Amino acid sequence: MLFKDVIGLESTKKHLAEMVEQNRLSHALLFLGKEGSGALPLALAFAEYVVSLPQPSPVVEDLFGGMSALEPAPAFISPDDIAAQPAFERARQMIHPDLHFSYPVIPKKSGDKPVSADYIQEWREFVQLYPYGNVYDWLQFIGAENKQGNITADECNDIIRKLNLKSFESAYKVLLLWMPEYLGKEGNKLLKLIEEPPPDTLFLLVAESEEQILPTILSRCQLVKVPAPENREIEQALTSRANAAPETARQIAGIAEGNYREALQLLQHADEDWQSLLRDWLNATLKGGPIAQVKFTEEVSKLGREKQKQFLRYFNHLLEQSIRIKVLGAEQVMLGDNEKDFAQRLNKIASVSQQQAVIEELDKAAYYVERNANAKMLFQALTIKLYHIIQNKTLILMH
Repeated sequence: MLFKDVIGLESTKKHLAEMVEQNRLSHALLFLGKEGSGALPLALAFAEYVVSLPQPSPVVEDLFGGMSALEPAPAFISPDDIAAQPAFERARQMIHPDLHFSYPVIPKKSGDKPVSADYIQEWREFVQLYPYGNVYDWLQFIGAENKQGNITADECNDIIRKLNLKSFESAYKVLLLWMPEYLGKEGNKLLKLIEEPPPDTLFLLVAESEEQILPTILSRCQLVKVPAPENREIEQALTSRANAAPETARQIAGIAEGNYREALQLLQHADEDWQSLLRDWLNATLKGGPIAQVKFTEEVSKLGREKQKQFLRYFNHLLEQSIRIKVLGAEQVMLGDNEKDFAQRLNKIASVSQQQAVIEELDKAAYYVERNANAKMLFQALTIKLYHIIQNKTLILMH
């Protein structure tokens, strides 16, 4: 993977290249970015870049006791030009002997002590297919179902063993550790290695939540913050990579808000009529009474987790646009006519503060959907909360 394969993040890419060019590369970097931001593909592209750099010439003693290199130091090679290096193709295929990976895994059978190497073929396939995927996608890819993935003590021991070996051909030994949030206390086994690594060893940790990382590991890493791509960059990626129609790409980019994984999920279900479903929900909540509410809850619980999340995200998107219309005026908000009309109707049933309260509840609900909450109970409780938030301003949303 090359830097150009990573959506947006131009200033972060430039910063990483300058660290190498100016020989300021820390031995442990933590790439921190929200789901779908591109932290994993960026770290992967950087790992493949670093491990493909030519090794400097060895330094030897000359006849008079001085030290000199056998050959001049190699000129700096930018990430854009690294594909021409002989080692890059092996790095790209993730079979380079000095490039190692660690990620959450599950036992293949009861009693197993799994390590990442057990799943290296699946990992290579997953990253090629879903570079913007999250840990849930990965665990489903390896058939975890409802099992909890972990980075185990045995994995930590395997990391220590591999990184204490000499590099085979690269200037660096590189370990990319994805989701250090899944390191339990066993992660403390890595502290000495991260703090005092063998020469020319590079740790790249890739995380979504700073709060869930062991503080002892966090304090030993240089932070690389990975911002979300801009909406226009998501829009462009959807049209050029996923062949989305321009109007569809624009709408999805607005809803996804920098989460390319979510954008791809939304594109898969671009024909879903979320607006009609939302209209049914609000009418059931505000005017329909308990029977209509239960009927809606039954309907939405059958959608499946990903669609439920997308539905909640769509509602959130319309609420945010509704607030923007209230503050900036309708002419300043880029929405299709139907969506703009719906957003303006939302302004009639709820004030800005009420809409903000609803947004908070929708965010919480999406969090619980992600963690396999019971859909019927979740949406029933959410319906009751929405009713109480906006009960003093009811209006049937007409078809």
